[in-house]
Amino acid sequence: MRKGFQENLQPEKLKTLMQEMFGNVLEKDGKLVSSFGALKELNAWPTKKNLAVETKTDPSVGDVVAQNTIKAYNTFLEKATGYTAKERGKRAQKKAKQGKS
Repeated sequence: MRKGFQENLQPEKLKTLMQEMFGNVLEKDGKLVSSFGALKELNAWPTKKNLAVETKTDPSVGDVVAQNTIKAYNTFLEKATGYTAKERGKRAQKKAKQGKS
């Protein structure tokens, strides 16, 4: 999480962001659950300092749906964490090189 974005980990704020991007959100087992385009299921929940996300995708969708899904997913993560897709990728590579998950 980028500094100043910690407030987005509050359940109501996170739920609002998900509704803006995906249109539907349910609360299930302490996680916020949504679906959109090629995302059969997207689960998001706050951890101590981060946002945890799990996804299940449908690989059989068309190219346009897949592109729109990726765009919406990346926009959601950027609004929630403050990091662009490129920045998240660089951070993940750095952690992988350090042997962290």
